[in-house]
Amino acid sequence: MPERGTVVAISAPSIFDGAHFLQDHCVIVRDETVERLVPLAQCPQDADVLALASGTLAPGLIDLQVNGGGDLMFNDHPCEETLATMLGAHRATGTTAMMPTLISDTRATQERAVAAVRAARSGGNAGILGIHLEGPHFDVARRGAHRADMIRPATAGDIAWLCSLTDLAVIVTLAPELTSAGQIHQLSASGIHVCAGHTNASHAQLIAAMAEGLEGVTHLFNAMSPLAGREPGTAGTALAENALWAGIIADGHHVHPANIRLARRAKPAGRLVLVSDAMATVGGTSRQFSLYSEQISVEDGKLVNAEGVLAGSAIGMIDAVRYAAGPAGIPLAECLRMASLYPAAILGLDDRLGRIASGYRADLVHFDDDFTVHNTWLAGSHRRHA
Repeated sequence: MPERGTVVAISAPSIFDGAHFLQDHCVIVRDETVERLVPLAQCPQDADVLALASGTLAPGLIDLQVNGGGDLMFNDHPCEETLATMLGAHRATGTTAMMPTLISDTRATQERAVAAVRAARSGGNAGILGIHLEGPHFDVARRGAHRADMIRPATAGDIAWLCSLTDLAVIVTLAPELTSAGQIHQLSASGIHVCAGHTNASHAQLIAAMAEGLEGVTHLFNAMSPLAGREPGTAGTALAENALWAGIIADGHHVHPANIRLARRAKPAGRLVLVSDAMATVGGTSRQFSLYSEQISVEDGKLVNAEGVLAGSAIGMIDAVRYAAGPAGIPLAECLRMASLYPAAILGLDDRLGRIASGYRADLVHFDDDFTVHNTWLAGSHRRHA
């Protein structure tokens, strides 16, 4: 973290404040916080000035689904050191805050993962926002790369344990059609963000789950019942119901760009967010890693297991922004909001994250026209990447 009392003025030709692109402005950062955003001519004379000669300065990116990075998987090494490695690896892709994600595993591993997140947060790792527990309460037919013997119904004990995690921001992804009446309500009432994923739920089952507090859908179009003419399924319901938010993986492999455009047109502003679903290879040195003792490899830019099943992604958040703004044709300002402001809002943190504005945490990303990240700031702490 920056030394107390430090004031830095960061100027850039283009600054995106979360709403608009501003030319020739200056961000005044005091310690960990944005003090104000002013025209360059009003930059304080006594401030240390970092003049970025080119590129765009924007709010730091926020990833709600990160399974690994830096050659490590959270499931394999659920500890504070893994979280530091993951965040460090993803900062080079513009991510300054994340929800580390544990895929389907044993209760013991879940408990170690929660303990790791608590330790990281109490130890001052400002980029670890909480935890995303993806599974194990899924429809086994939609398990994807999740191991079949890890999939299990949610017991009363499972729900009680999840409901006890009131000190953390928690996303739980489950198959709502396999829950008992009232279980989603219990989770939601405890402050947990409940999402549908790896599910064969029908429209009627999704609507019933929404009545209990279901908020969102995990990796839209993947591992879920599809849209059909007489049955909207999970995908169609996610598009049709304005109240549901949806994460989407914009990597060129999980979702066709036309479907990303469709989702953006269907969802109200703030209800579609970019996620990486990233695995160990992001920011690492190896093109292979182990998941449940099974080898996962990068092939033509995508991650697959021995059966050729997609197993997460090999991208970071700036890659998702690049793809959404390029092949998917979404305006860059909206792509950046989908990767920062909207995820912050889903977690109830948009009063301090996702904008460059007075009083907001100084989480920033600087990237060029090719979407290469050159600098990031996390709570005012600067790191140069390229």
